[in-house]
Amino acid sequence: MKMDDSCATSDLLTLEQALSQILSELPAIDAYERVPLKHALNRITYKAVHAAIDVPNFRNSSMDGYALRSIDKHSKVLNIIGTSWAGKPFTKPIADNECIRIFTGAYVPDQCDCVVMQENVHRIDETIHLTQWPVEGENIRQVGDDTQKGQLLFAKGRSLQPADIGLLASCGIADVAVFKKLNVGFFSTGDELVPIGSQTKPGQIFDSNRYTLHALLETANITPTDLGVIPDDPIAIESALIAASNACDVIITTGGASVGEADYIVDILKKMGRVHLWQIAIKPGKPLVFGSINETAFFGLPGNPVSVMVTFQQIVQPALQTRAGLQQNQTPITLQAKTAETIKKQPGRTEFQRGFVENINGELVVHSTGNQGSHIISSMSKANCLIVLEQYAANIEKGQHVNIQLLTQSL
Repeated sequence: MKMDDSCATSDLLTLEQALSQILSELPAIDAYERVPLKHALNRITYKAVHAAIDVPNFRNSSMDGYALRSIDKHSKVLNIIGTSWAGKPFTKPIADNECIRIFTGAYVPDQCDCVVMQENVHRIDETIHLTQWPVEGENIRQVGDDTQKGQLLFAKGRSLQPADIGLLASCGIADVAVFKKLNVGFFSTGDELVPIGSQTKPGQIFDSNRYTLHALLETANITPTDLGVIPDDPIAIESALIAASNACDVIITTGGASVGEADYIVDILKKMGRVHLWQIAIKPGKPLVFGSINETAFFGLPGNPVSVMVTFQQIVQPALQTRAGLQQNQTPITLQAKTAETIKKQPGRTEFQRGFVENINGELVVHSTGNQGSHIISSMSKANCLIVLEQYAANIEKGQHVNIQLLTQSL
């Protein structure tokens, strides 16, 4: 009698259990380099970064207008005695009933304690009449308004984003210490795989997984090392793993991790290193194996292309982030959406189906992208989200709400 999906997976680790175990066994690589800011995007800070100066480091105007003294507010007319430009400050003394023309970002003289915006002024020659007086401190950016000298900007383990780069530059920081990029080696296994550009024979297919992995790793700011296609031969696979473990921080393989007669990965890994876990209760991606060869982490992914992408996004990506030094893993954005059709599912595994979500009259509605077979790579190309179906959930009827994870350009 055929076991249903629930019975077949009842003793498997859940996705959450597997990810927790993997992350606990992957310390960050303790190696760093200093890089200039223009090369620091998406790099991970190796140590805490503090501000060396106040930003701004002088009082400046937030408006185009006139800098003046609030004690002169009973005067009907103020005399303009000069101009403070951005980068060209006015430095002469300012006496009773006097003011200066000032522009956004320009230095505010010590004697002035407010700035009136030019829309609230009538100017006649070199005098002004205010239609509305500012209060003390109005329209002035104070020293340290943004950041203060000695302030913690980023803790160790921060992935630097565009705004972060700008903040560092505003503090005059020209370069930053970051963890070295991970070198991730990957190869496909399978006698049926042939490279793009060659002629396929009956029973052969083009190897798409290496191209997918290369793109995923580059998007994740990892240094990818393509080790090619290895045939279903234990000696060849073992040799490839030995070479990769000597050169790479992490190894990823696709194929050969299941229970077929030509699936050698698990047995070879047991011989060469350690198998920490094998098979988890997710679909697609159940045959995933995680282990190590000496100090090199190893991920054996299933061979089907959609399984490769799902297991990378759900397991490998957060693991690589931890290995690369990121202190806080960035979990996928999860939203609720209404189903546009019935979704079929058997209880037993957390399932990730490919979907396309759109906003219809203010409500998120998710459609299936078609055949959910783990070999149907076109359905992943059409998707902008993954529909997340809980482990013990059954069929989801049309109109019910489900969780979705947005697929973005940045992993």
